[in-house]
Amino acid sequence: MRRSRKTYHFFAVALLMGCFFVLTSCENDQAAVDALFQKKKAIEEAKNVESYLSQSGITKAKLTSPYMLRVLVPDSNYFEFPRTLHVDFYDDSTVIESTVDARYAKYVEYDHKVLLRDSVLVQSLKNGDTLRTQELWWDQDKKEFYTDKPAHVYQRDKIIFAKDGLRAAQDLTSYTFYKSSGPMLVPSNGMPQ
Repeated sequence: MRRSRKTYHFFAVALLMGCFFVLTSCENDQAAVDALFQKKKAIEEAKNVESYLSQSGITKAKLTSPYMLRVLVPDSNYFEFPRTLHVDFYDDSTVIESTVDARYAKYVEYDHKVLLRDSVLVQSLKNGDTLRTQELWWDQDKKEFYTDKPAHVYQRDKIIFAKDGLRAAQDLTSYTFYKSSGPMLVPSNGMPQ
């Protein structure tokens, strides 16, 4: 019986020591645990960028910029153009129909939208219209521009000021103005076309 009591004490001591080591070794640094679950971001950069957008094998746009950042994040990748951007939009015959210039742009891949900021200029080669604003969104899927910031549209015979922004076709052939002012032509029936 003595032998089994010694064995019992040995096992009891071993068990208690094992619990002590387990309890002390399971303690983690909270900062180390948080770092394991932190979202990582990778940044790629490019200089003298020239990129083409095509749909069904037809070139739809050409983008040029002196500097581009591609930011890879788990939620949504995006491209950033912090040192100006120029885009030529083409019709189906690859003739330039409109151009866009801005000092800053950010393209969110998931949304297919581009935020243009700082001295934004859109020009239509079809009808000669020019759109100027400080902030403008381009929706790639809908092929339109929109903003809720003040904007000016310069046409051959008039200037239209859109106090609360506008929505316009990518080639500037149609507009919806929000709180606009300036001379506008209205059809004889009073209904917009």
